[in-house]
Amino acid sequence: MDNITYTYKLCLVFLSMSRASSINSASYKALVIIRDIGGTIRTAEAIRAGIHPRTLYQLRDNGDLDMLSRGVYRLSEQEAVSTPDLVIVASRIPQAVICLVSALAFHDITTQIPHQISIALPKGAESPRLDYPPLSVHRFSGAALTEGIEEQHIDGIDIKVYCSEKTLADCFKFRNKIGMDVVLEALKLYKARKQFRLNELLHYAKTCRVEKIMRPYLEAII
Repeated sequence: MDNITYTYKLCLVFLSMSRASSINSASYKALVIIRDIGGTIRTAEAIRAGIHPRTLYQLRDNGDLDMLSRGVYRLSEQEAVSTPDLVIVASRIPQAVICLVSALAFHDITTQIPHQISIALPKGAESPRLDYPPLSVHRFSGAALTEGIEEQHIDGIDIKVYCSEKTLADCFKFRNKIGMDVVLEALKLYKARKQFRLNELLHYAKTCRVEKIMRPYLEAII
């Protein structure tokens, strides 16, 4: 083997080693970043943090990351997600607020099993594009949109959900759509399982403009 050929092959070996080292370094850095933010990351967040999408794909293919939904990844080393549908929705649609029957289920004041994730969005907001889970989108505005929001940190993701009292008021407002039997059951379970906050219930009843409808039921139950 002449000197030129040997030198060329040696350069290829060093170049290959350099690439492998770079990939390993990028993967390690990405894993550290994802762990630091709770174990779940969106592609847009990854890019802002300096992680190349190619690195995400490599970590996915190597089994280091699980893809929860298109553009949403989670560390494989972590325990299974307790509320995968809510995590996906919160990751893909950060401005969404979990509402109505989905919020009742979250607060454990219904026996209903939601077949869609009900979310509140501002009027005029772009309709979300999500293959899974199925969504039921409701347009809120003003105080009805912004009041009563709780932020729950679950499985490394911040999930916005209306508090129990705001949710009950919303359910009275949408009673014709979700069924009055569901609403009354939720009110009874709220009284049995939660601290009964009458003033807050009345406040959100006014906010949602259903005070006249809610008040007789509240008076009867207390």
